[in-house]
Amino acid sequence: MNIHEKLNYVEFAAKDLESTKQFFQSVFNWEFVDYGPDYTSFSDQGLDGGFYKAKTCNISEKGGALLVFYSANIEATLDKIKEHNGEIVRPIFMFPGGRRFHFIEPSGNEFAVWSEGQ
Repeated sequence: MNIHEKLNYVEFAAKDLESTKQFFQSVFNWEFVDYGPDYTSFSDQGLDGGFYKAKTCNISEKGGALLVFYSANIEATLDKIKEHNGEIVRPIFMFPGGRRFHFIEPSGNEFAVWSEGQ
């Protein structure tokens, strides 16, 4: 649903669109719509968006935005990410309100996953 003046869409650079699509399909059950060879979009994931072919990537320590997934079972999500060639760059750690970890998907973009509790 489009809501006036609310975040609606996010785009990420991707070095390897096919590997990125396969990763998100396998780990998070995303579906994609391709718009030519250099762009693919996703929807119904809390925030719609897309990936465009580029040599750059999004890393939080370089000032990039960090998008964070929620998981009811953080260990199971971490295992799926590792199983599908995601790189854990910050293992599970505690923070006020829960736990989280950071990972890099196959095109080099950093994301995080958080969960409530200890």
